[in-house]
Amino acid sequence: MTRLQLTVLATLGHVATLGGAFLFQAFGYAPCAMCLWQRWPHAAAILFGVLALAGIAPRIMAGVAGVSALITSGIGVYHAGVEQKWWDGPSSCTGGGSDLGGFSGTDLLSTDIVDTVVMCDDIVWQLGLTMAGWNAVLSLGLAIIWAIAARRAT
Repeated sequence: MTRLQLTVLATLGHVATLGGAFLFQAFGYAPCAMCLWQRWPHAAAILFGVLALAGIAPRIMAGVAGVSALITSGIGVYHAGVEQKWWDGPSSCTGGGSDLGGFSGTDLLSTDIVDTVVMCDDIVWQLGLTMAGWNAVLSLGLAIIWAIAARRAT
């Protein structure tokens, strides 16, 4: 495949992954804080892919997009480990409940807050891997495609 084809493939891969996250959200799977962290590198990779497709330093943009894919993959691995209880996650979004400083007194007394807070260590969907695990695997695959695209002469 040419660099152009690989760039299109990887960019569309990020569009599909990010679109899938928003689709799950539309179906009622509210994202936790770590889920949202994983979305930003996908958005960045899409931007870098579009710039590469526009002819702006395509090799460099492919390399930077690959780094973005590796970042979201790493966050996905970390998040999946938190979900599986392999290691602790941020106290602000895990079941420990020790960091309530982000809530106002009204929030703490509200009965609505339970419906809006999604804990990062809860698994809300799993098909072999959790959503975070799938993000890690798919993003690693995209990083590999970006690396190949960055090394292609044309």
